[in-house]
Amino acid sequence: LILVKKGDDGKSNLVVFASKAYPGDGYDKKDIEAPGSDLKAVGINTKNDYIYVVYGDKMKVIPNTADGVSSILISDAKDYKKNIVDTTNIGLSVWPSLEYQQMYADAWRMMRDYFYDPNMTSIPWKDVYHRYVPLVKRCGKREELDDVLKLMASEVSALHVFVYGGEYASPLHGSVALDTLSEVGSLGAMLRWSSEWNGYEVVSVFEHDLDFGLVDGVAMYSPLSEQTVRMSGQHGLEAGDVIIGVNGESVATVPDIHMLLRGTAGRSVRLEVLRVSSGSSSLRHSRAVVESNDTVDVDAEMKSSEETDIKVQSEPLIVVPITGQEADKLRYASWECKTRQAAKSLAAKADFTVGYIHLQSMSGAKSIDSFVRGFYPDYDKQALIIDVRHNTGGNIDSWLLDVLQRRAWMYWQGRATNITTGGIGWDEQFAFRGHIVVLMNEHTSSDGEGFSRGMSELGLGKLVGTRTWGGGIWLSSDNKLVDGGIATAPEIGQYNDNFGWGMGIEMMGVTLDVVVDNDPREAYDGKDEQLEKAIEILNDWLKEEPVVLPREPGPYRDNSMTDKLNCPAKK
Repeated sequence: LILVKKGDDGKSNLVVFASKAYPGDGYDKKDIEAPGSDLKAVGINTKNDYIYVVYGDKMKVIPNTADGVSSILISDAKDYKKNIVDTTNIGLSVWPSLEYQQMYADAWRMMRDYFYDPNMTSIPWKDVYHRYVPLVKRCGKREELDDVLKLMASEVSALHVFVYGGEYASPLHGSVALDTLSEVGSLGAMLRWSSEWNGYEVVSVFEHDLDFGLVDGVAMYSPLSEQTVRMSGQHGLEAGDVIIGVNGESVATVPDIHMLLRGTAGRSVRLEVLRVSSGSSSLRHSRAVVESNDTVDVDAEMKSSEETDIKVQSEPLIVVPITGQEADKLRYASWECKTRQAAKSLAAKADFTVGYIHLQSMSGAKSIDSFVRGFYPDYDKQALIIDVRHNTGGNIDSWLLDVLQRRAWMYWQGRATNITTGGIGWDEQFAFRGHIVVLMNEHTSSDGEGFSRGMSELGLGKLVGTRTWGGGIWLSSDNKLVDGGIATAPEIGQYNDNFGWGMGIEMMGVTLDVVVDNDPREAYDGKDEQLEKAIEILNDWLKEEPVVLPREPGPYRDNSMTDKLNCPAKK
């Protein structure tokens, strides 16, 4: 028996178990570790004749016999020299047209075998196969096969059907250098053209929750922020400041500033800036005259003011742009932080306390960390908003619902602490005692919907927002094709007595207790009607059902002997 063991450090190696001679039922165990190499792959050929093992860049082929495993795998574990295959010139000839037909047949067959209903919901599945085969034969590239796979897979009329991955021709030929040159760097801020200053005005600098310098182990700061540039003795930019040049070239000479930021991610860039806001207080409240003190051709008109003739001079700022993907994450984190601040501010005006948790997905440790960061500091608040808008799904709904179903049934008090000053608080510990609203929208999908349905079915909270995506049949995404691509199959049906198959989610979406849709223009300007409605609902709910801490039960028991000396029992 050969198993793969993954260590705490993330590295893997083989473990061989050999049974002892009859009639004994014991076994010998041997760890196989190639010095300086990690286990990359292990498998067996289709005829079960040979085992292949890959440590690092060396492949070893071993006869699938007790003698082969003993003499070539176990005894050669330290040196790792026997039966090494020269893979230097190994190549594979592929006929794309035939491979496309194979992948189409595989995708069709795995959809048939993986789909949650063995009867394919009465769809004539063989007819579907023949309907699209002529198109497969006409596919000239991998992307066209994807189009056909989407047509075929969509016949099941289920939401968890995705076609992605595989081997695509790349215009950059997999070159990291070319990819870096083509990627546009980001300054981690919202900019807009200012004809007044003949440059790009900073509208806002993206900032995440400053209580968490690292988010999921990664520092997230805008290249223009004070936190980023202060270590180099510089000062960050603020809303209202203006960027007029990049690496000695005026931003007025190109249609968009990002044309000057191509290939700059991770590299130092010199900006020429006008500190209209982050300069002295006199500059912040005055119309100023623009004067460049550098070689950058600002081409800005001299501006006069009736109040002052102060001049604003451009100055350099050295920053390191981030990638577009990093900027997307930073912008999202900034939105989450501002939404949390808005929720707490609105609740404070309404005279109650609220916690706010946003879950971008339900996948893995990062999503669990997001819940922990948001829930446990605020578990003792009167209300809680769980925001699953834009949630992309995952599978941690059971854990979340388990935490939120905890109930306080007993309270703790010591000499120095009680339920208001700290200590253990109550039991069940960290049970949330207040009212909960879940925010959802049309981008809430998969397990975000399952969680929302669970909150409703278990009576844990109210649902506010807009109808969700509508994916109520789940999947494992392991029906891969030969080139690594996939046409996913909805595999796991959900049901209960109230809703039947799909939990009222599949192709319908989760219905709301209160429907509120954010106006796109107002949302862009920072207004969040769904959040405001959640605060309004919680405020009314708290008036109807106040969340208050229990009173102490009164004086402690008197265990003294006072007034007990004349006990009738003594007479």
